[in-house]
Amino acid sequence: MNFEPYPFEKLNNLLQNITPNSSYTPSVLTIGEPQFETPEFIQKSLANNAPLLKKYPKTTGEGNLREAMRSFVEKRFNTKLSDAQIIPTFGTREVLFNFPQFLLFDKKEPVMAYTNPFYQIYEGAAIATRSKVIHLNLDAKHNFKPEINEAELATCDLVILNFPNNPTTAALSLEELSEWVYLALKHDFVLLNDECYSEIYTDKPTPSLLEASTHIGNHSFKNILVINSISKRSSAPGLRSGFIAGDAQILKEYMKYRTYVGCASPLPLQYAAAEAWSDEAHVSASREIYKANFEIAKEVLGTAIPKATFYLWIEVKDALEFTKKLYEKYNVKVLPGEFLARDDAKGANPGIGYIRIALVESQEKTRDALQRIKECLNEQ
Repeated sequence: MNFEPYPFEKLNNLLQNITPNSSYTPSVLTIGEPQFETPEFIQKSLANNAPLLKKYPKTTGEGNLREAMRSFVEKRFNTKLSDAQIIPTFGTREVLFNFPQFLLFDKKEPVMAYTNPFYQIYEGAAIATRSKVIHLNLDAKHNFKPEINEAELATCDLVILNFPNNPTTAALSLEELSEWVYLALKHDFVLLNDECYSEIYTDKPTPSLLEASTHIGNHSFKNILVINSISKRSSAPGLRSGFIAGDAQILKEYMKYRTYVGCASPLPLQYAAAEAWSDEAHVSASREIYKANFEIAKEVLGTAIPKATFYLWIEVKDALEFTKKLYEKYNVKVLPGEFLARDDAKGANPGIGYIRIALVESQEKTRDALQRIKECLNEQ
């Protein structure tokens, strides 16, 4: 298998021969990793349950964790799930890589479609399954929402959406998501929405694909799946707690597959994760921090406040040259958009001419970094 280097490796190669301006404190705004302490109650739960390390964890997950996740979905998305409609996972990255391998194993010529730009694990799964790829380009012309081409979608076995979107920050309405559910049923493809940024919204809560499914009467979630994680919402990516939920018929067989994968979460992590999924106060506090950072960005750069995520997706003349100059003159690292996207069948790369900025630092550090970025932008 020939995998592409990860965007951060490409960035390191781009900047390897550049000496940054040491008169500035280094600022790294490249990775979507919250730079805030994991809430103390989560840390205490992890420590208190450390003695459980002597026990093997179940692949199905502990009952208290499953209940916490189902309760989260019910409260947040007004959607009741049976125990058969949800599986705790070791974060979501592993699911995004191994679920397509499970689903597409018996397909002779599998076809995957996913949003472009994208989280690179989608591409990794396509390579691992030898799938033909259809890119769903996200560009300014269409408000960074995927165009619908039914002729292409009719050939798909699996379609992966990512809304709220990393990196463009676009969000789909309930009606827009419902249209995708309708298409999944009409053309009989599995539709999965990566909803890992659903809780980092700035105003109104963003809808889930599960809500859209029930909205059009697909109460069994046929062909419909979502994944979610506490990594962003709880500043706890190290807990590796996520879930996949939806179509029980698909999940029943996927659960069998997972018993062979060997990615059960250690019990102390499960108990700490159950506490995190059950609490909303700390998530509300985090949202306020990210919203404040967007307010600073609006003040400094004049950018609009997006509906969700903690990113800025900013257009520049030449992203590669801008990234190098920003690092050399101002000691700030950002990520060129073309590292997060690929050329589509027509040779168009929707990431070219953009940079992604992760607003995951304190307000003070954010303001300082954005002021430097503004100076660099003014020099274009």
